[in-house]
Amino acid sequence: MEDLSLKKFDRVVAILTNLQSKKTVKAQELAEKFNVSLRTIYRDIKTLEASGVPIIGEAGIGYTVVEGYRLPPIMFTKQEASSFVTAEKLMASFTDKNLKESFQSGIGKIKAVLKNTDKDWLEALDSQIAIYNQNKLFNDTIPHVFETILESIASKKQINLTYKSFDDEHTYRIIEPVGVFNEHSYWYILGYCLLRKDYRQFRTDRILGLTLSDVSFTKEHGKIEDYRKKDSNIGKKVITLFFEKEVARYTKGTRKYYGFVSEEEKENGVEMVFRANEQHDEYLVRWFLMFGDQATVISPIEFKDKVSNMIRKISERL
Repeated sequence: MEDLSLKKFDRVVAILTNLQSKKTVKAQELAEKFNVSLRTIYRDIKTLEASGVPIIGEAGIGYTVVEGYRLPPIMFTKQEASSFVTAEKLMASFTDKNLKESFQSGIGKIKAVLKNTDKDWLEALDSQIAIYNQNKLFNDTIPHVFETILESIASKKQINLTYKSFDDEHTYRIIEPVGVFNEHSYWYILGYCLLRKDYRQFRTDRILGLTLSDVSFTKEHGKIEDYRKKDSNIGKKVITLFFEKEVARYTKGTRKYYGFVSEEEKENGVEMVFRANEQHDEYLVRWFLMFGDQATVISPIEFKDKVSNMIRKISERL
């Protein structure tokens, strides 16, 4: 019975934290998150109300904590506190300058309320966690890419963008950002391009300049997942490669960055299927040549030609 009460207490506190982290939270969302019934959530909400938390509930909309009420969640488990160190290292390596500094400022405020023993714990871990990223993810002259994009999405204001394409052509675009995503170890912005009248993605390290406009979006945009699922294979061709058994196992750590889809065991090796668009073809060629003496291009013929051309260029420089 004691364990049950403790579980309920932990859940009720966690529900309060969730209610404070969003404008509105639905009961079904809370039930799924904590793996309990809707009836249990209703009882927990009543427990919070009885303890003095001002909660407004509207049928079909959800629960909201009255504006101005705040109960800071200053108690963290050791595991939660440990996660701050890793998160800080990730933010330092994978985000732009302004967002990194904002995160460090925020995490500093969180650390300020930790117990001294937890502060010592974090200090001991800090120098023992390192994250290395060799890719250049942002243009150093633009420290505020994420900040501007996120503000654009929240305020529904257009972005003026100067961009360097894959073939080094400089173009000017007006876009309505839908979201950002990380793929193949690079950050991309997915947005509606007014020049192309379609959704396009832009790699953050190729952005030469961007400013937030006062012009509102021209249309409503859905969730980024919807566009990613819809467009994931558009413009991509199927490339089938064969790797002998001796080298096939060495491909597993990196192939996911080059459009790997599936594999099939063969008598003397492994046949792998990739999907790549024109932009990523060259990356796949260079990766394939790492295993070239024990690998074969099965199809298409265009990819074989690209591999042959790369080998010829290499030979000319020897």
